[in-house]
Amino acid sequence: MLSAAEAAKRAAEHVTAMTGRCAECVVGVERAGEDGWRVTVEVVETHRIPDSADILAVYDTEVDADGELVAYRRAHRYPRGRVERG
Repeated sequence: MLSAAEAAKRAAEHVTAMTGRCAECVVGVERAGEDGWRVTVEVVETHRIPDSADILAVYDTEVDADGELVAYRRAHRYPRGRVERG
């Protein structure tokens, strides 16, 4: 079985390959059933000057027990530094 850390690494690699943009960080990992993981990856979609004006996106992914991508989708986009209000 793939560890959470390895699943996160593989998901970030898959998002980079699918979008052509480098993953900034992994912001969430949770087990998806018996043999997979849901991983949330943050990506810089648009670089701006200054960096504080960058547009970021969060991608929700699922990887299987072998680290292969099962699903991914962009959940939302937002400017860097935006404060979420709950």
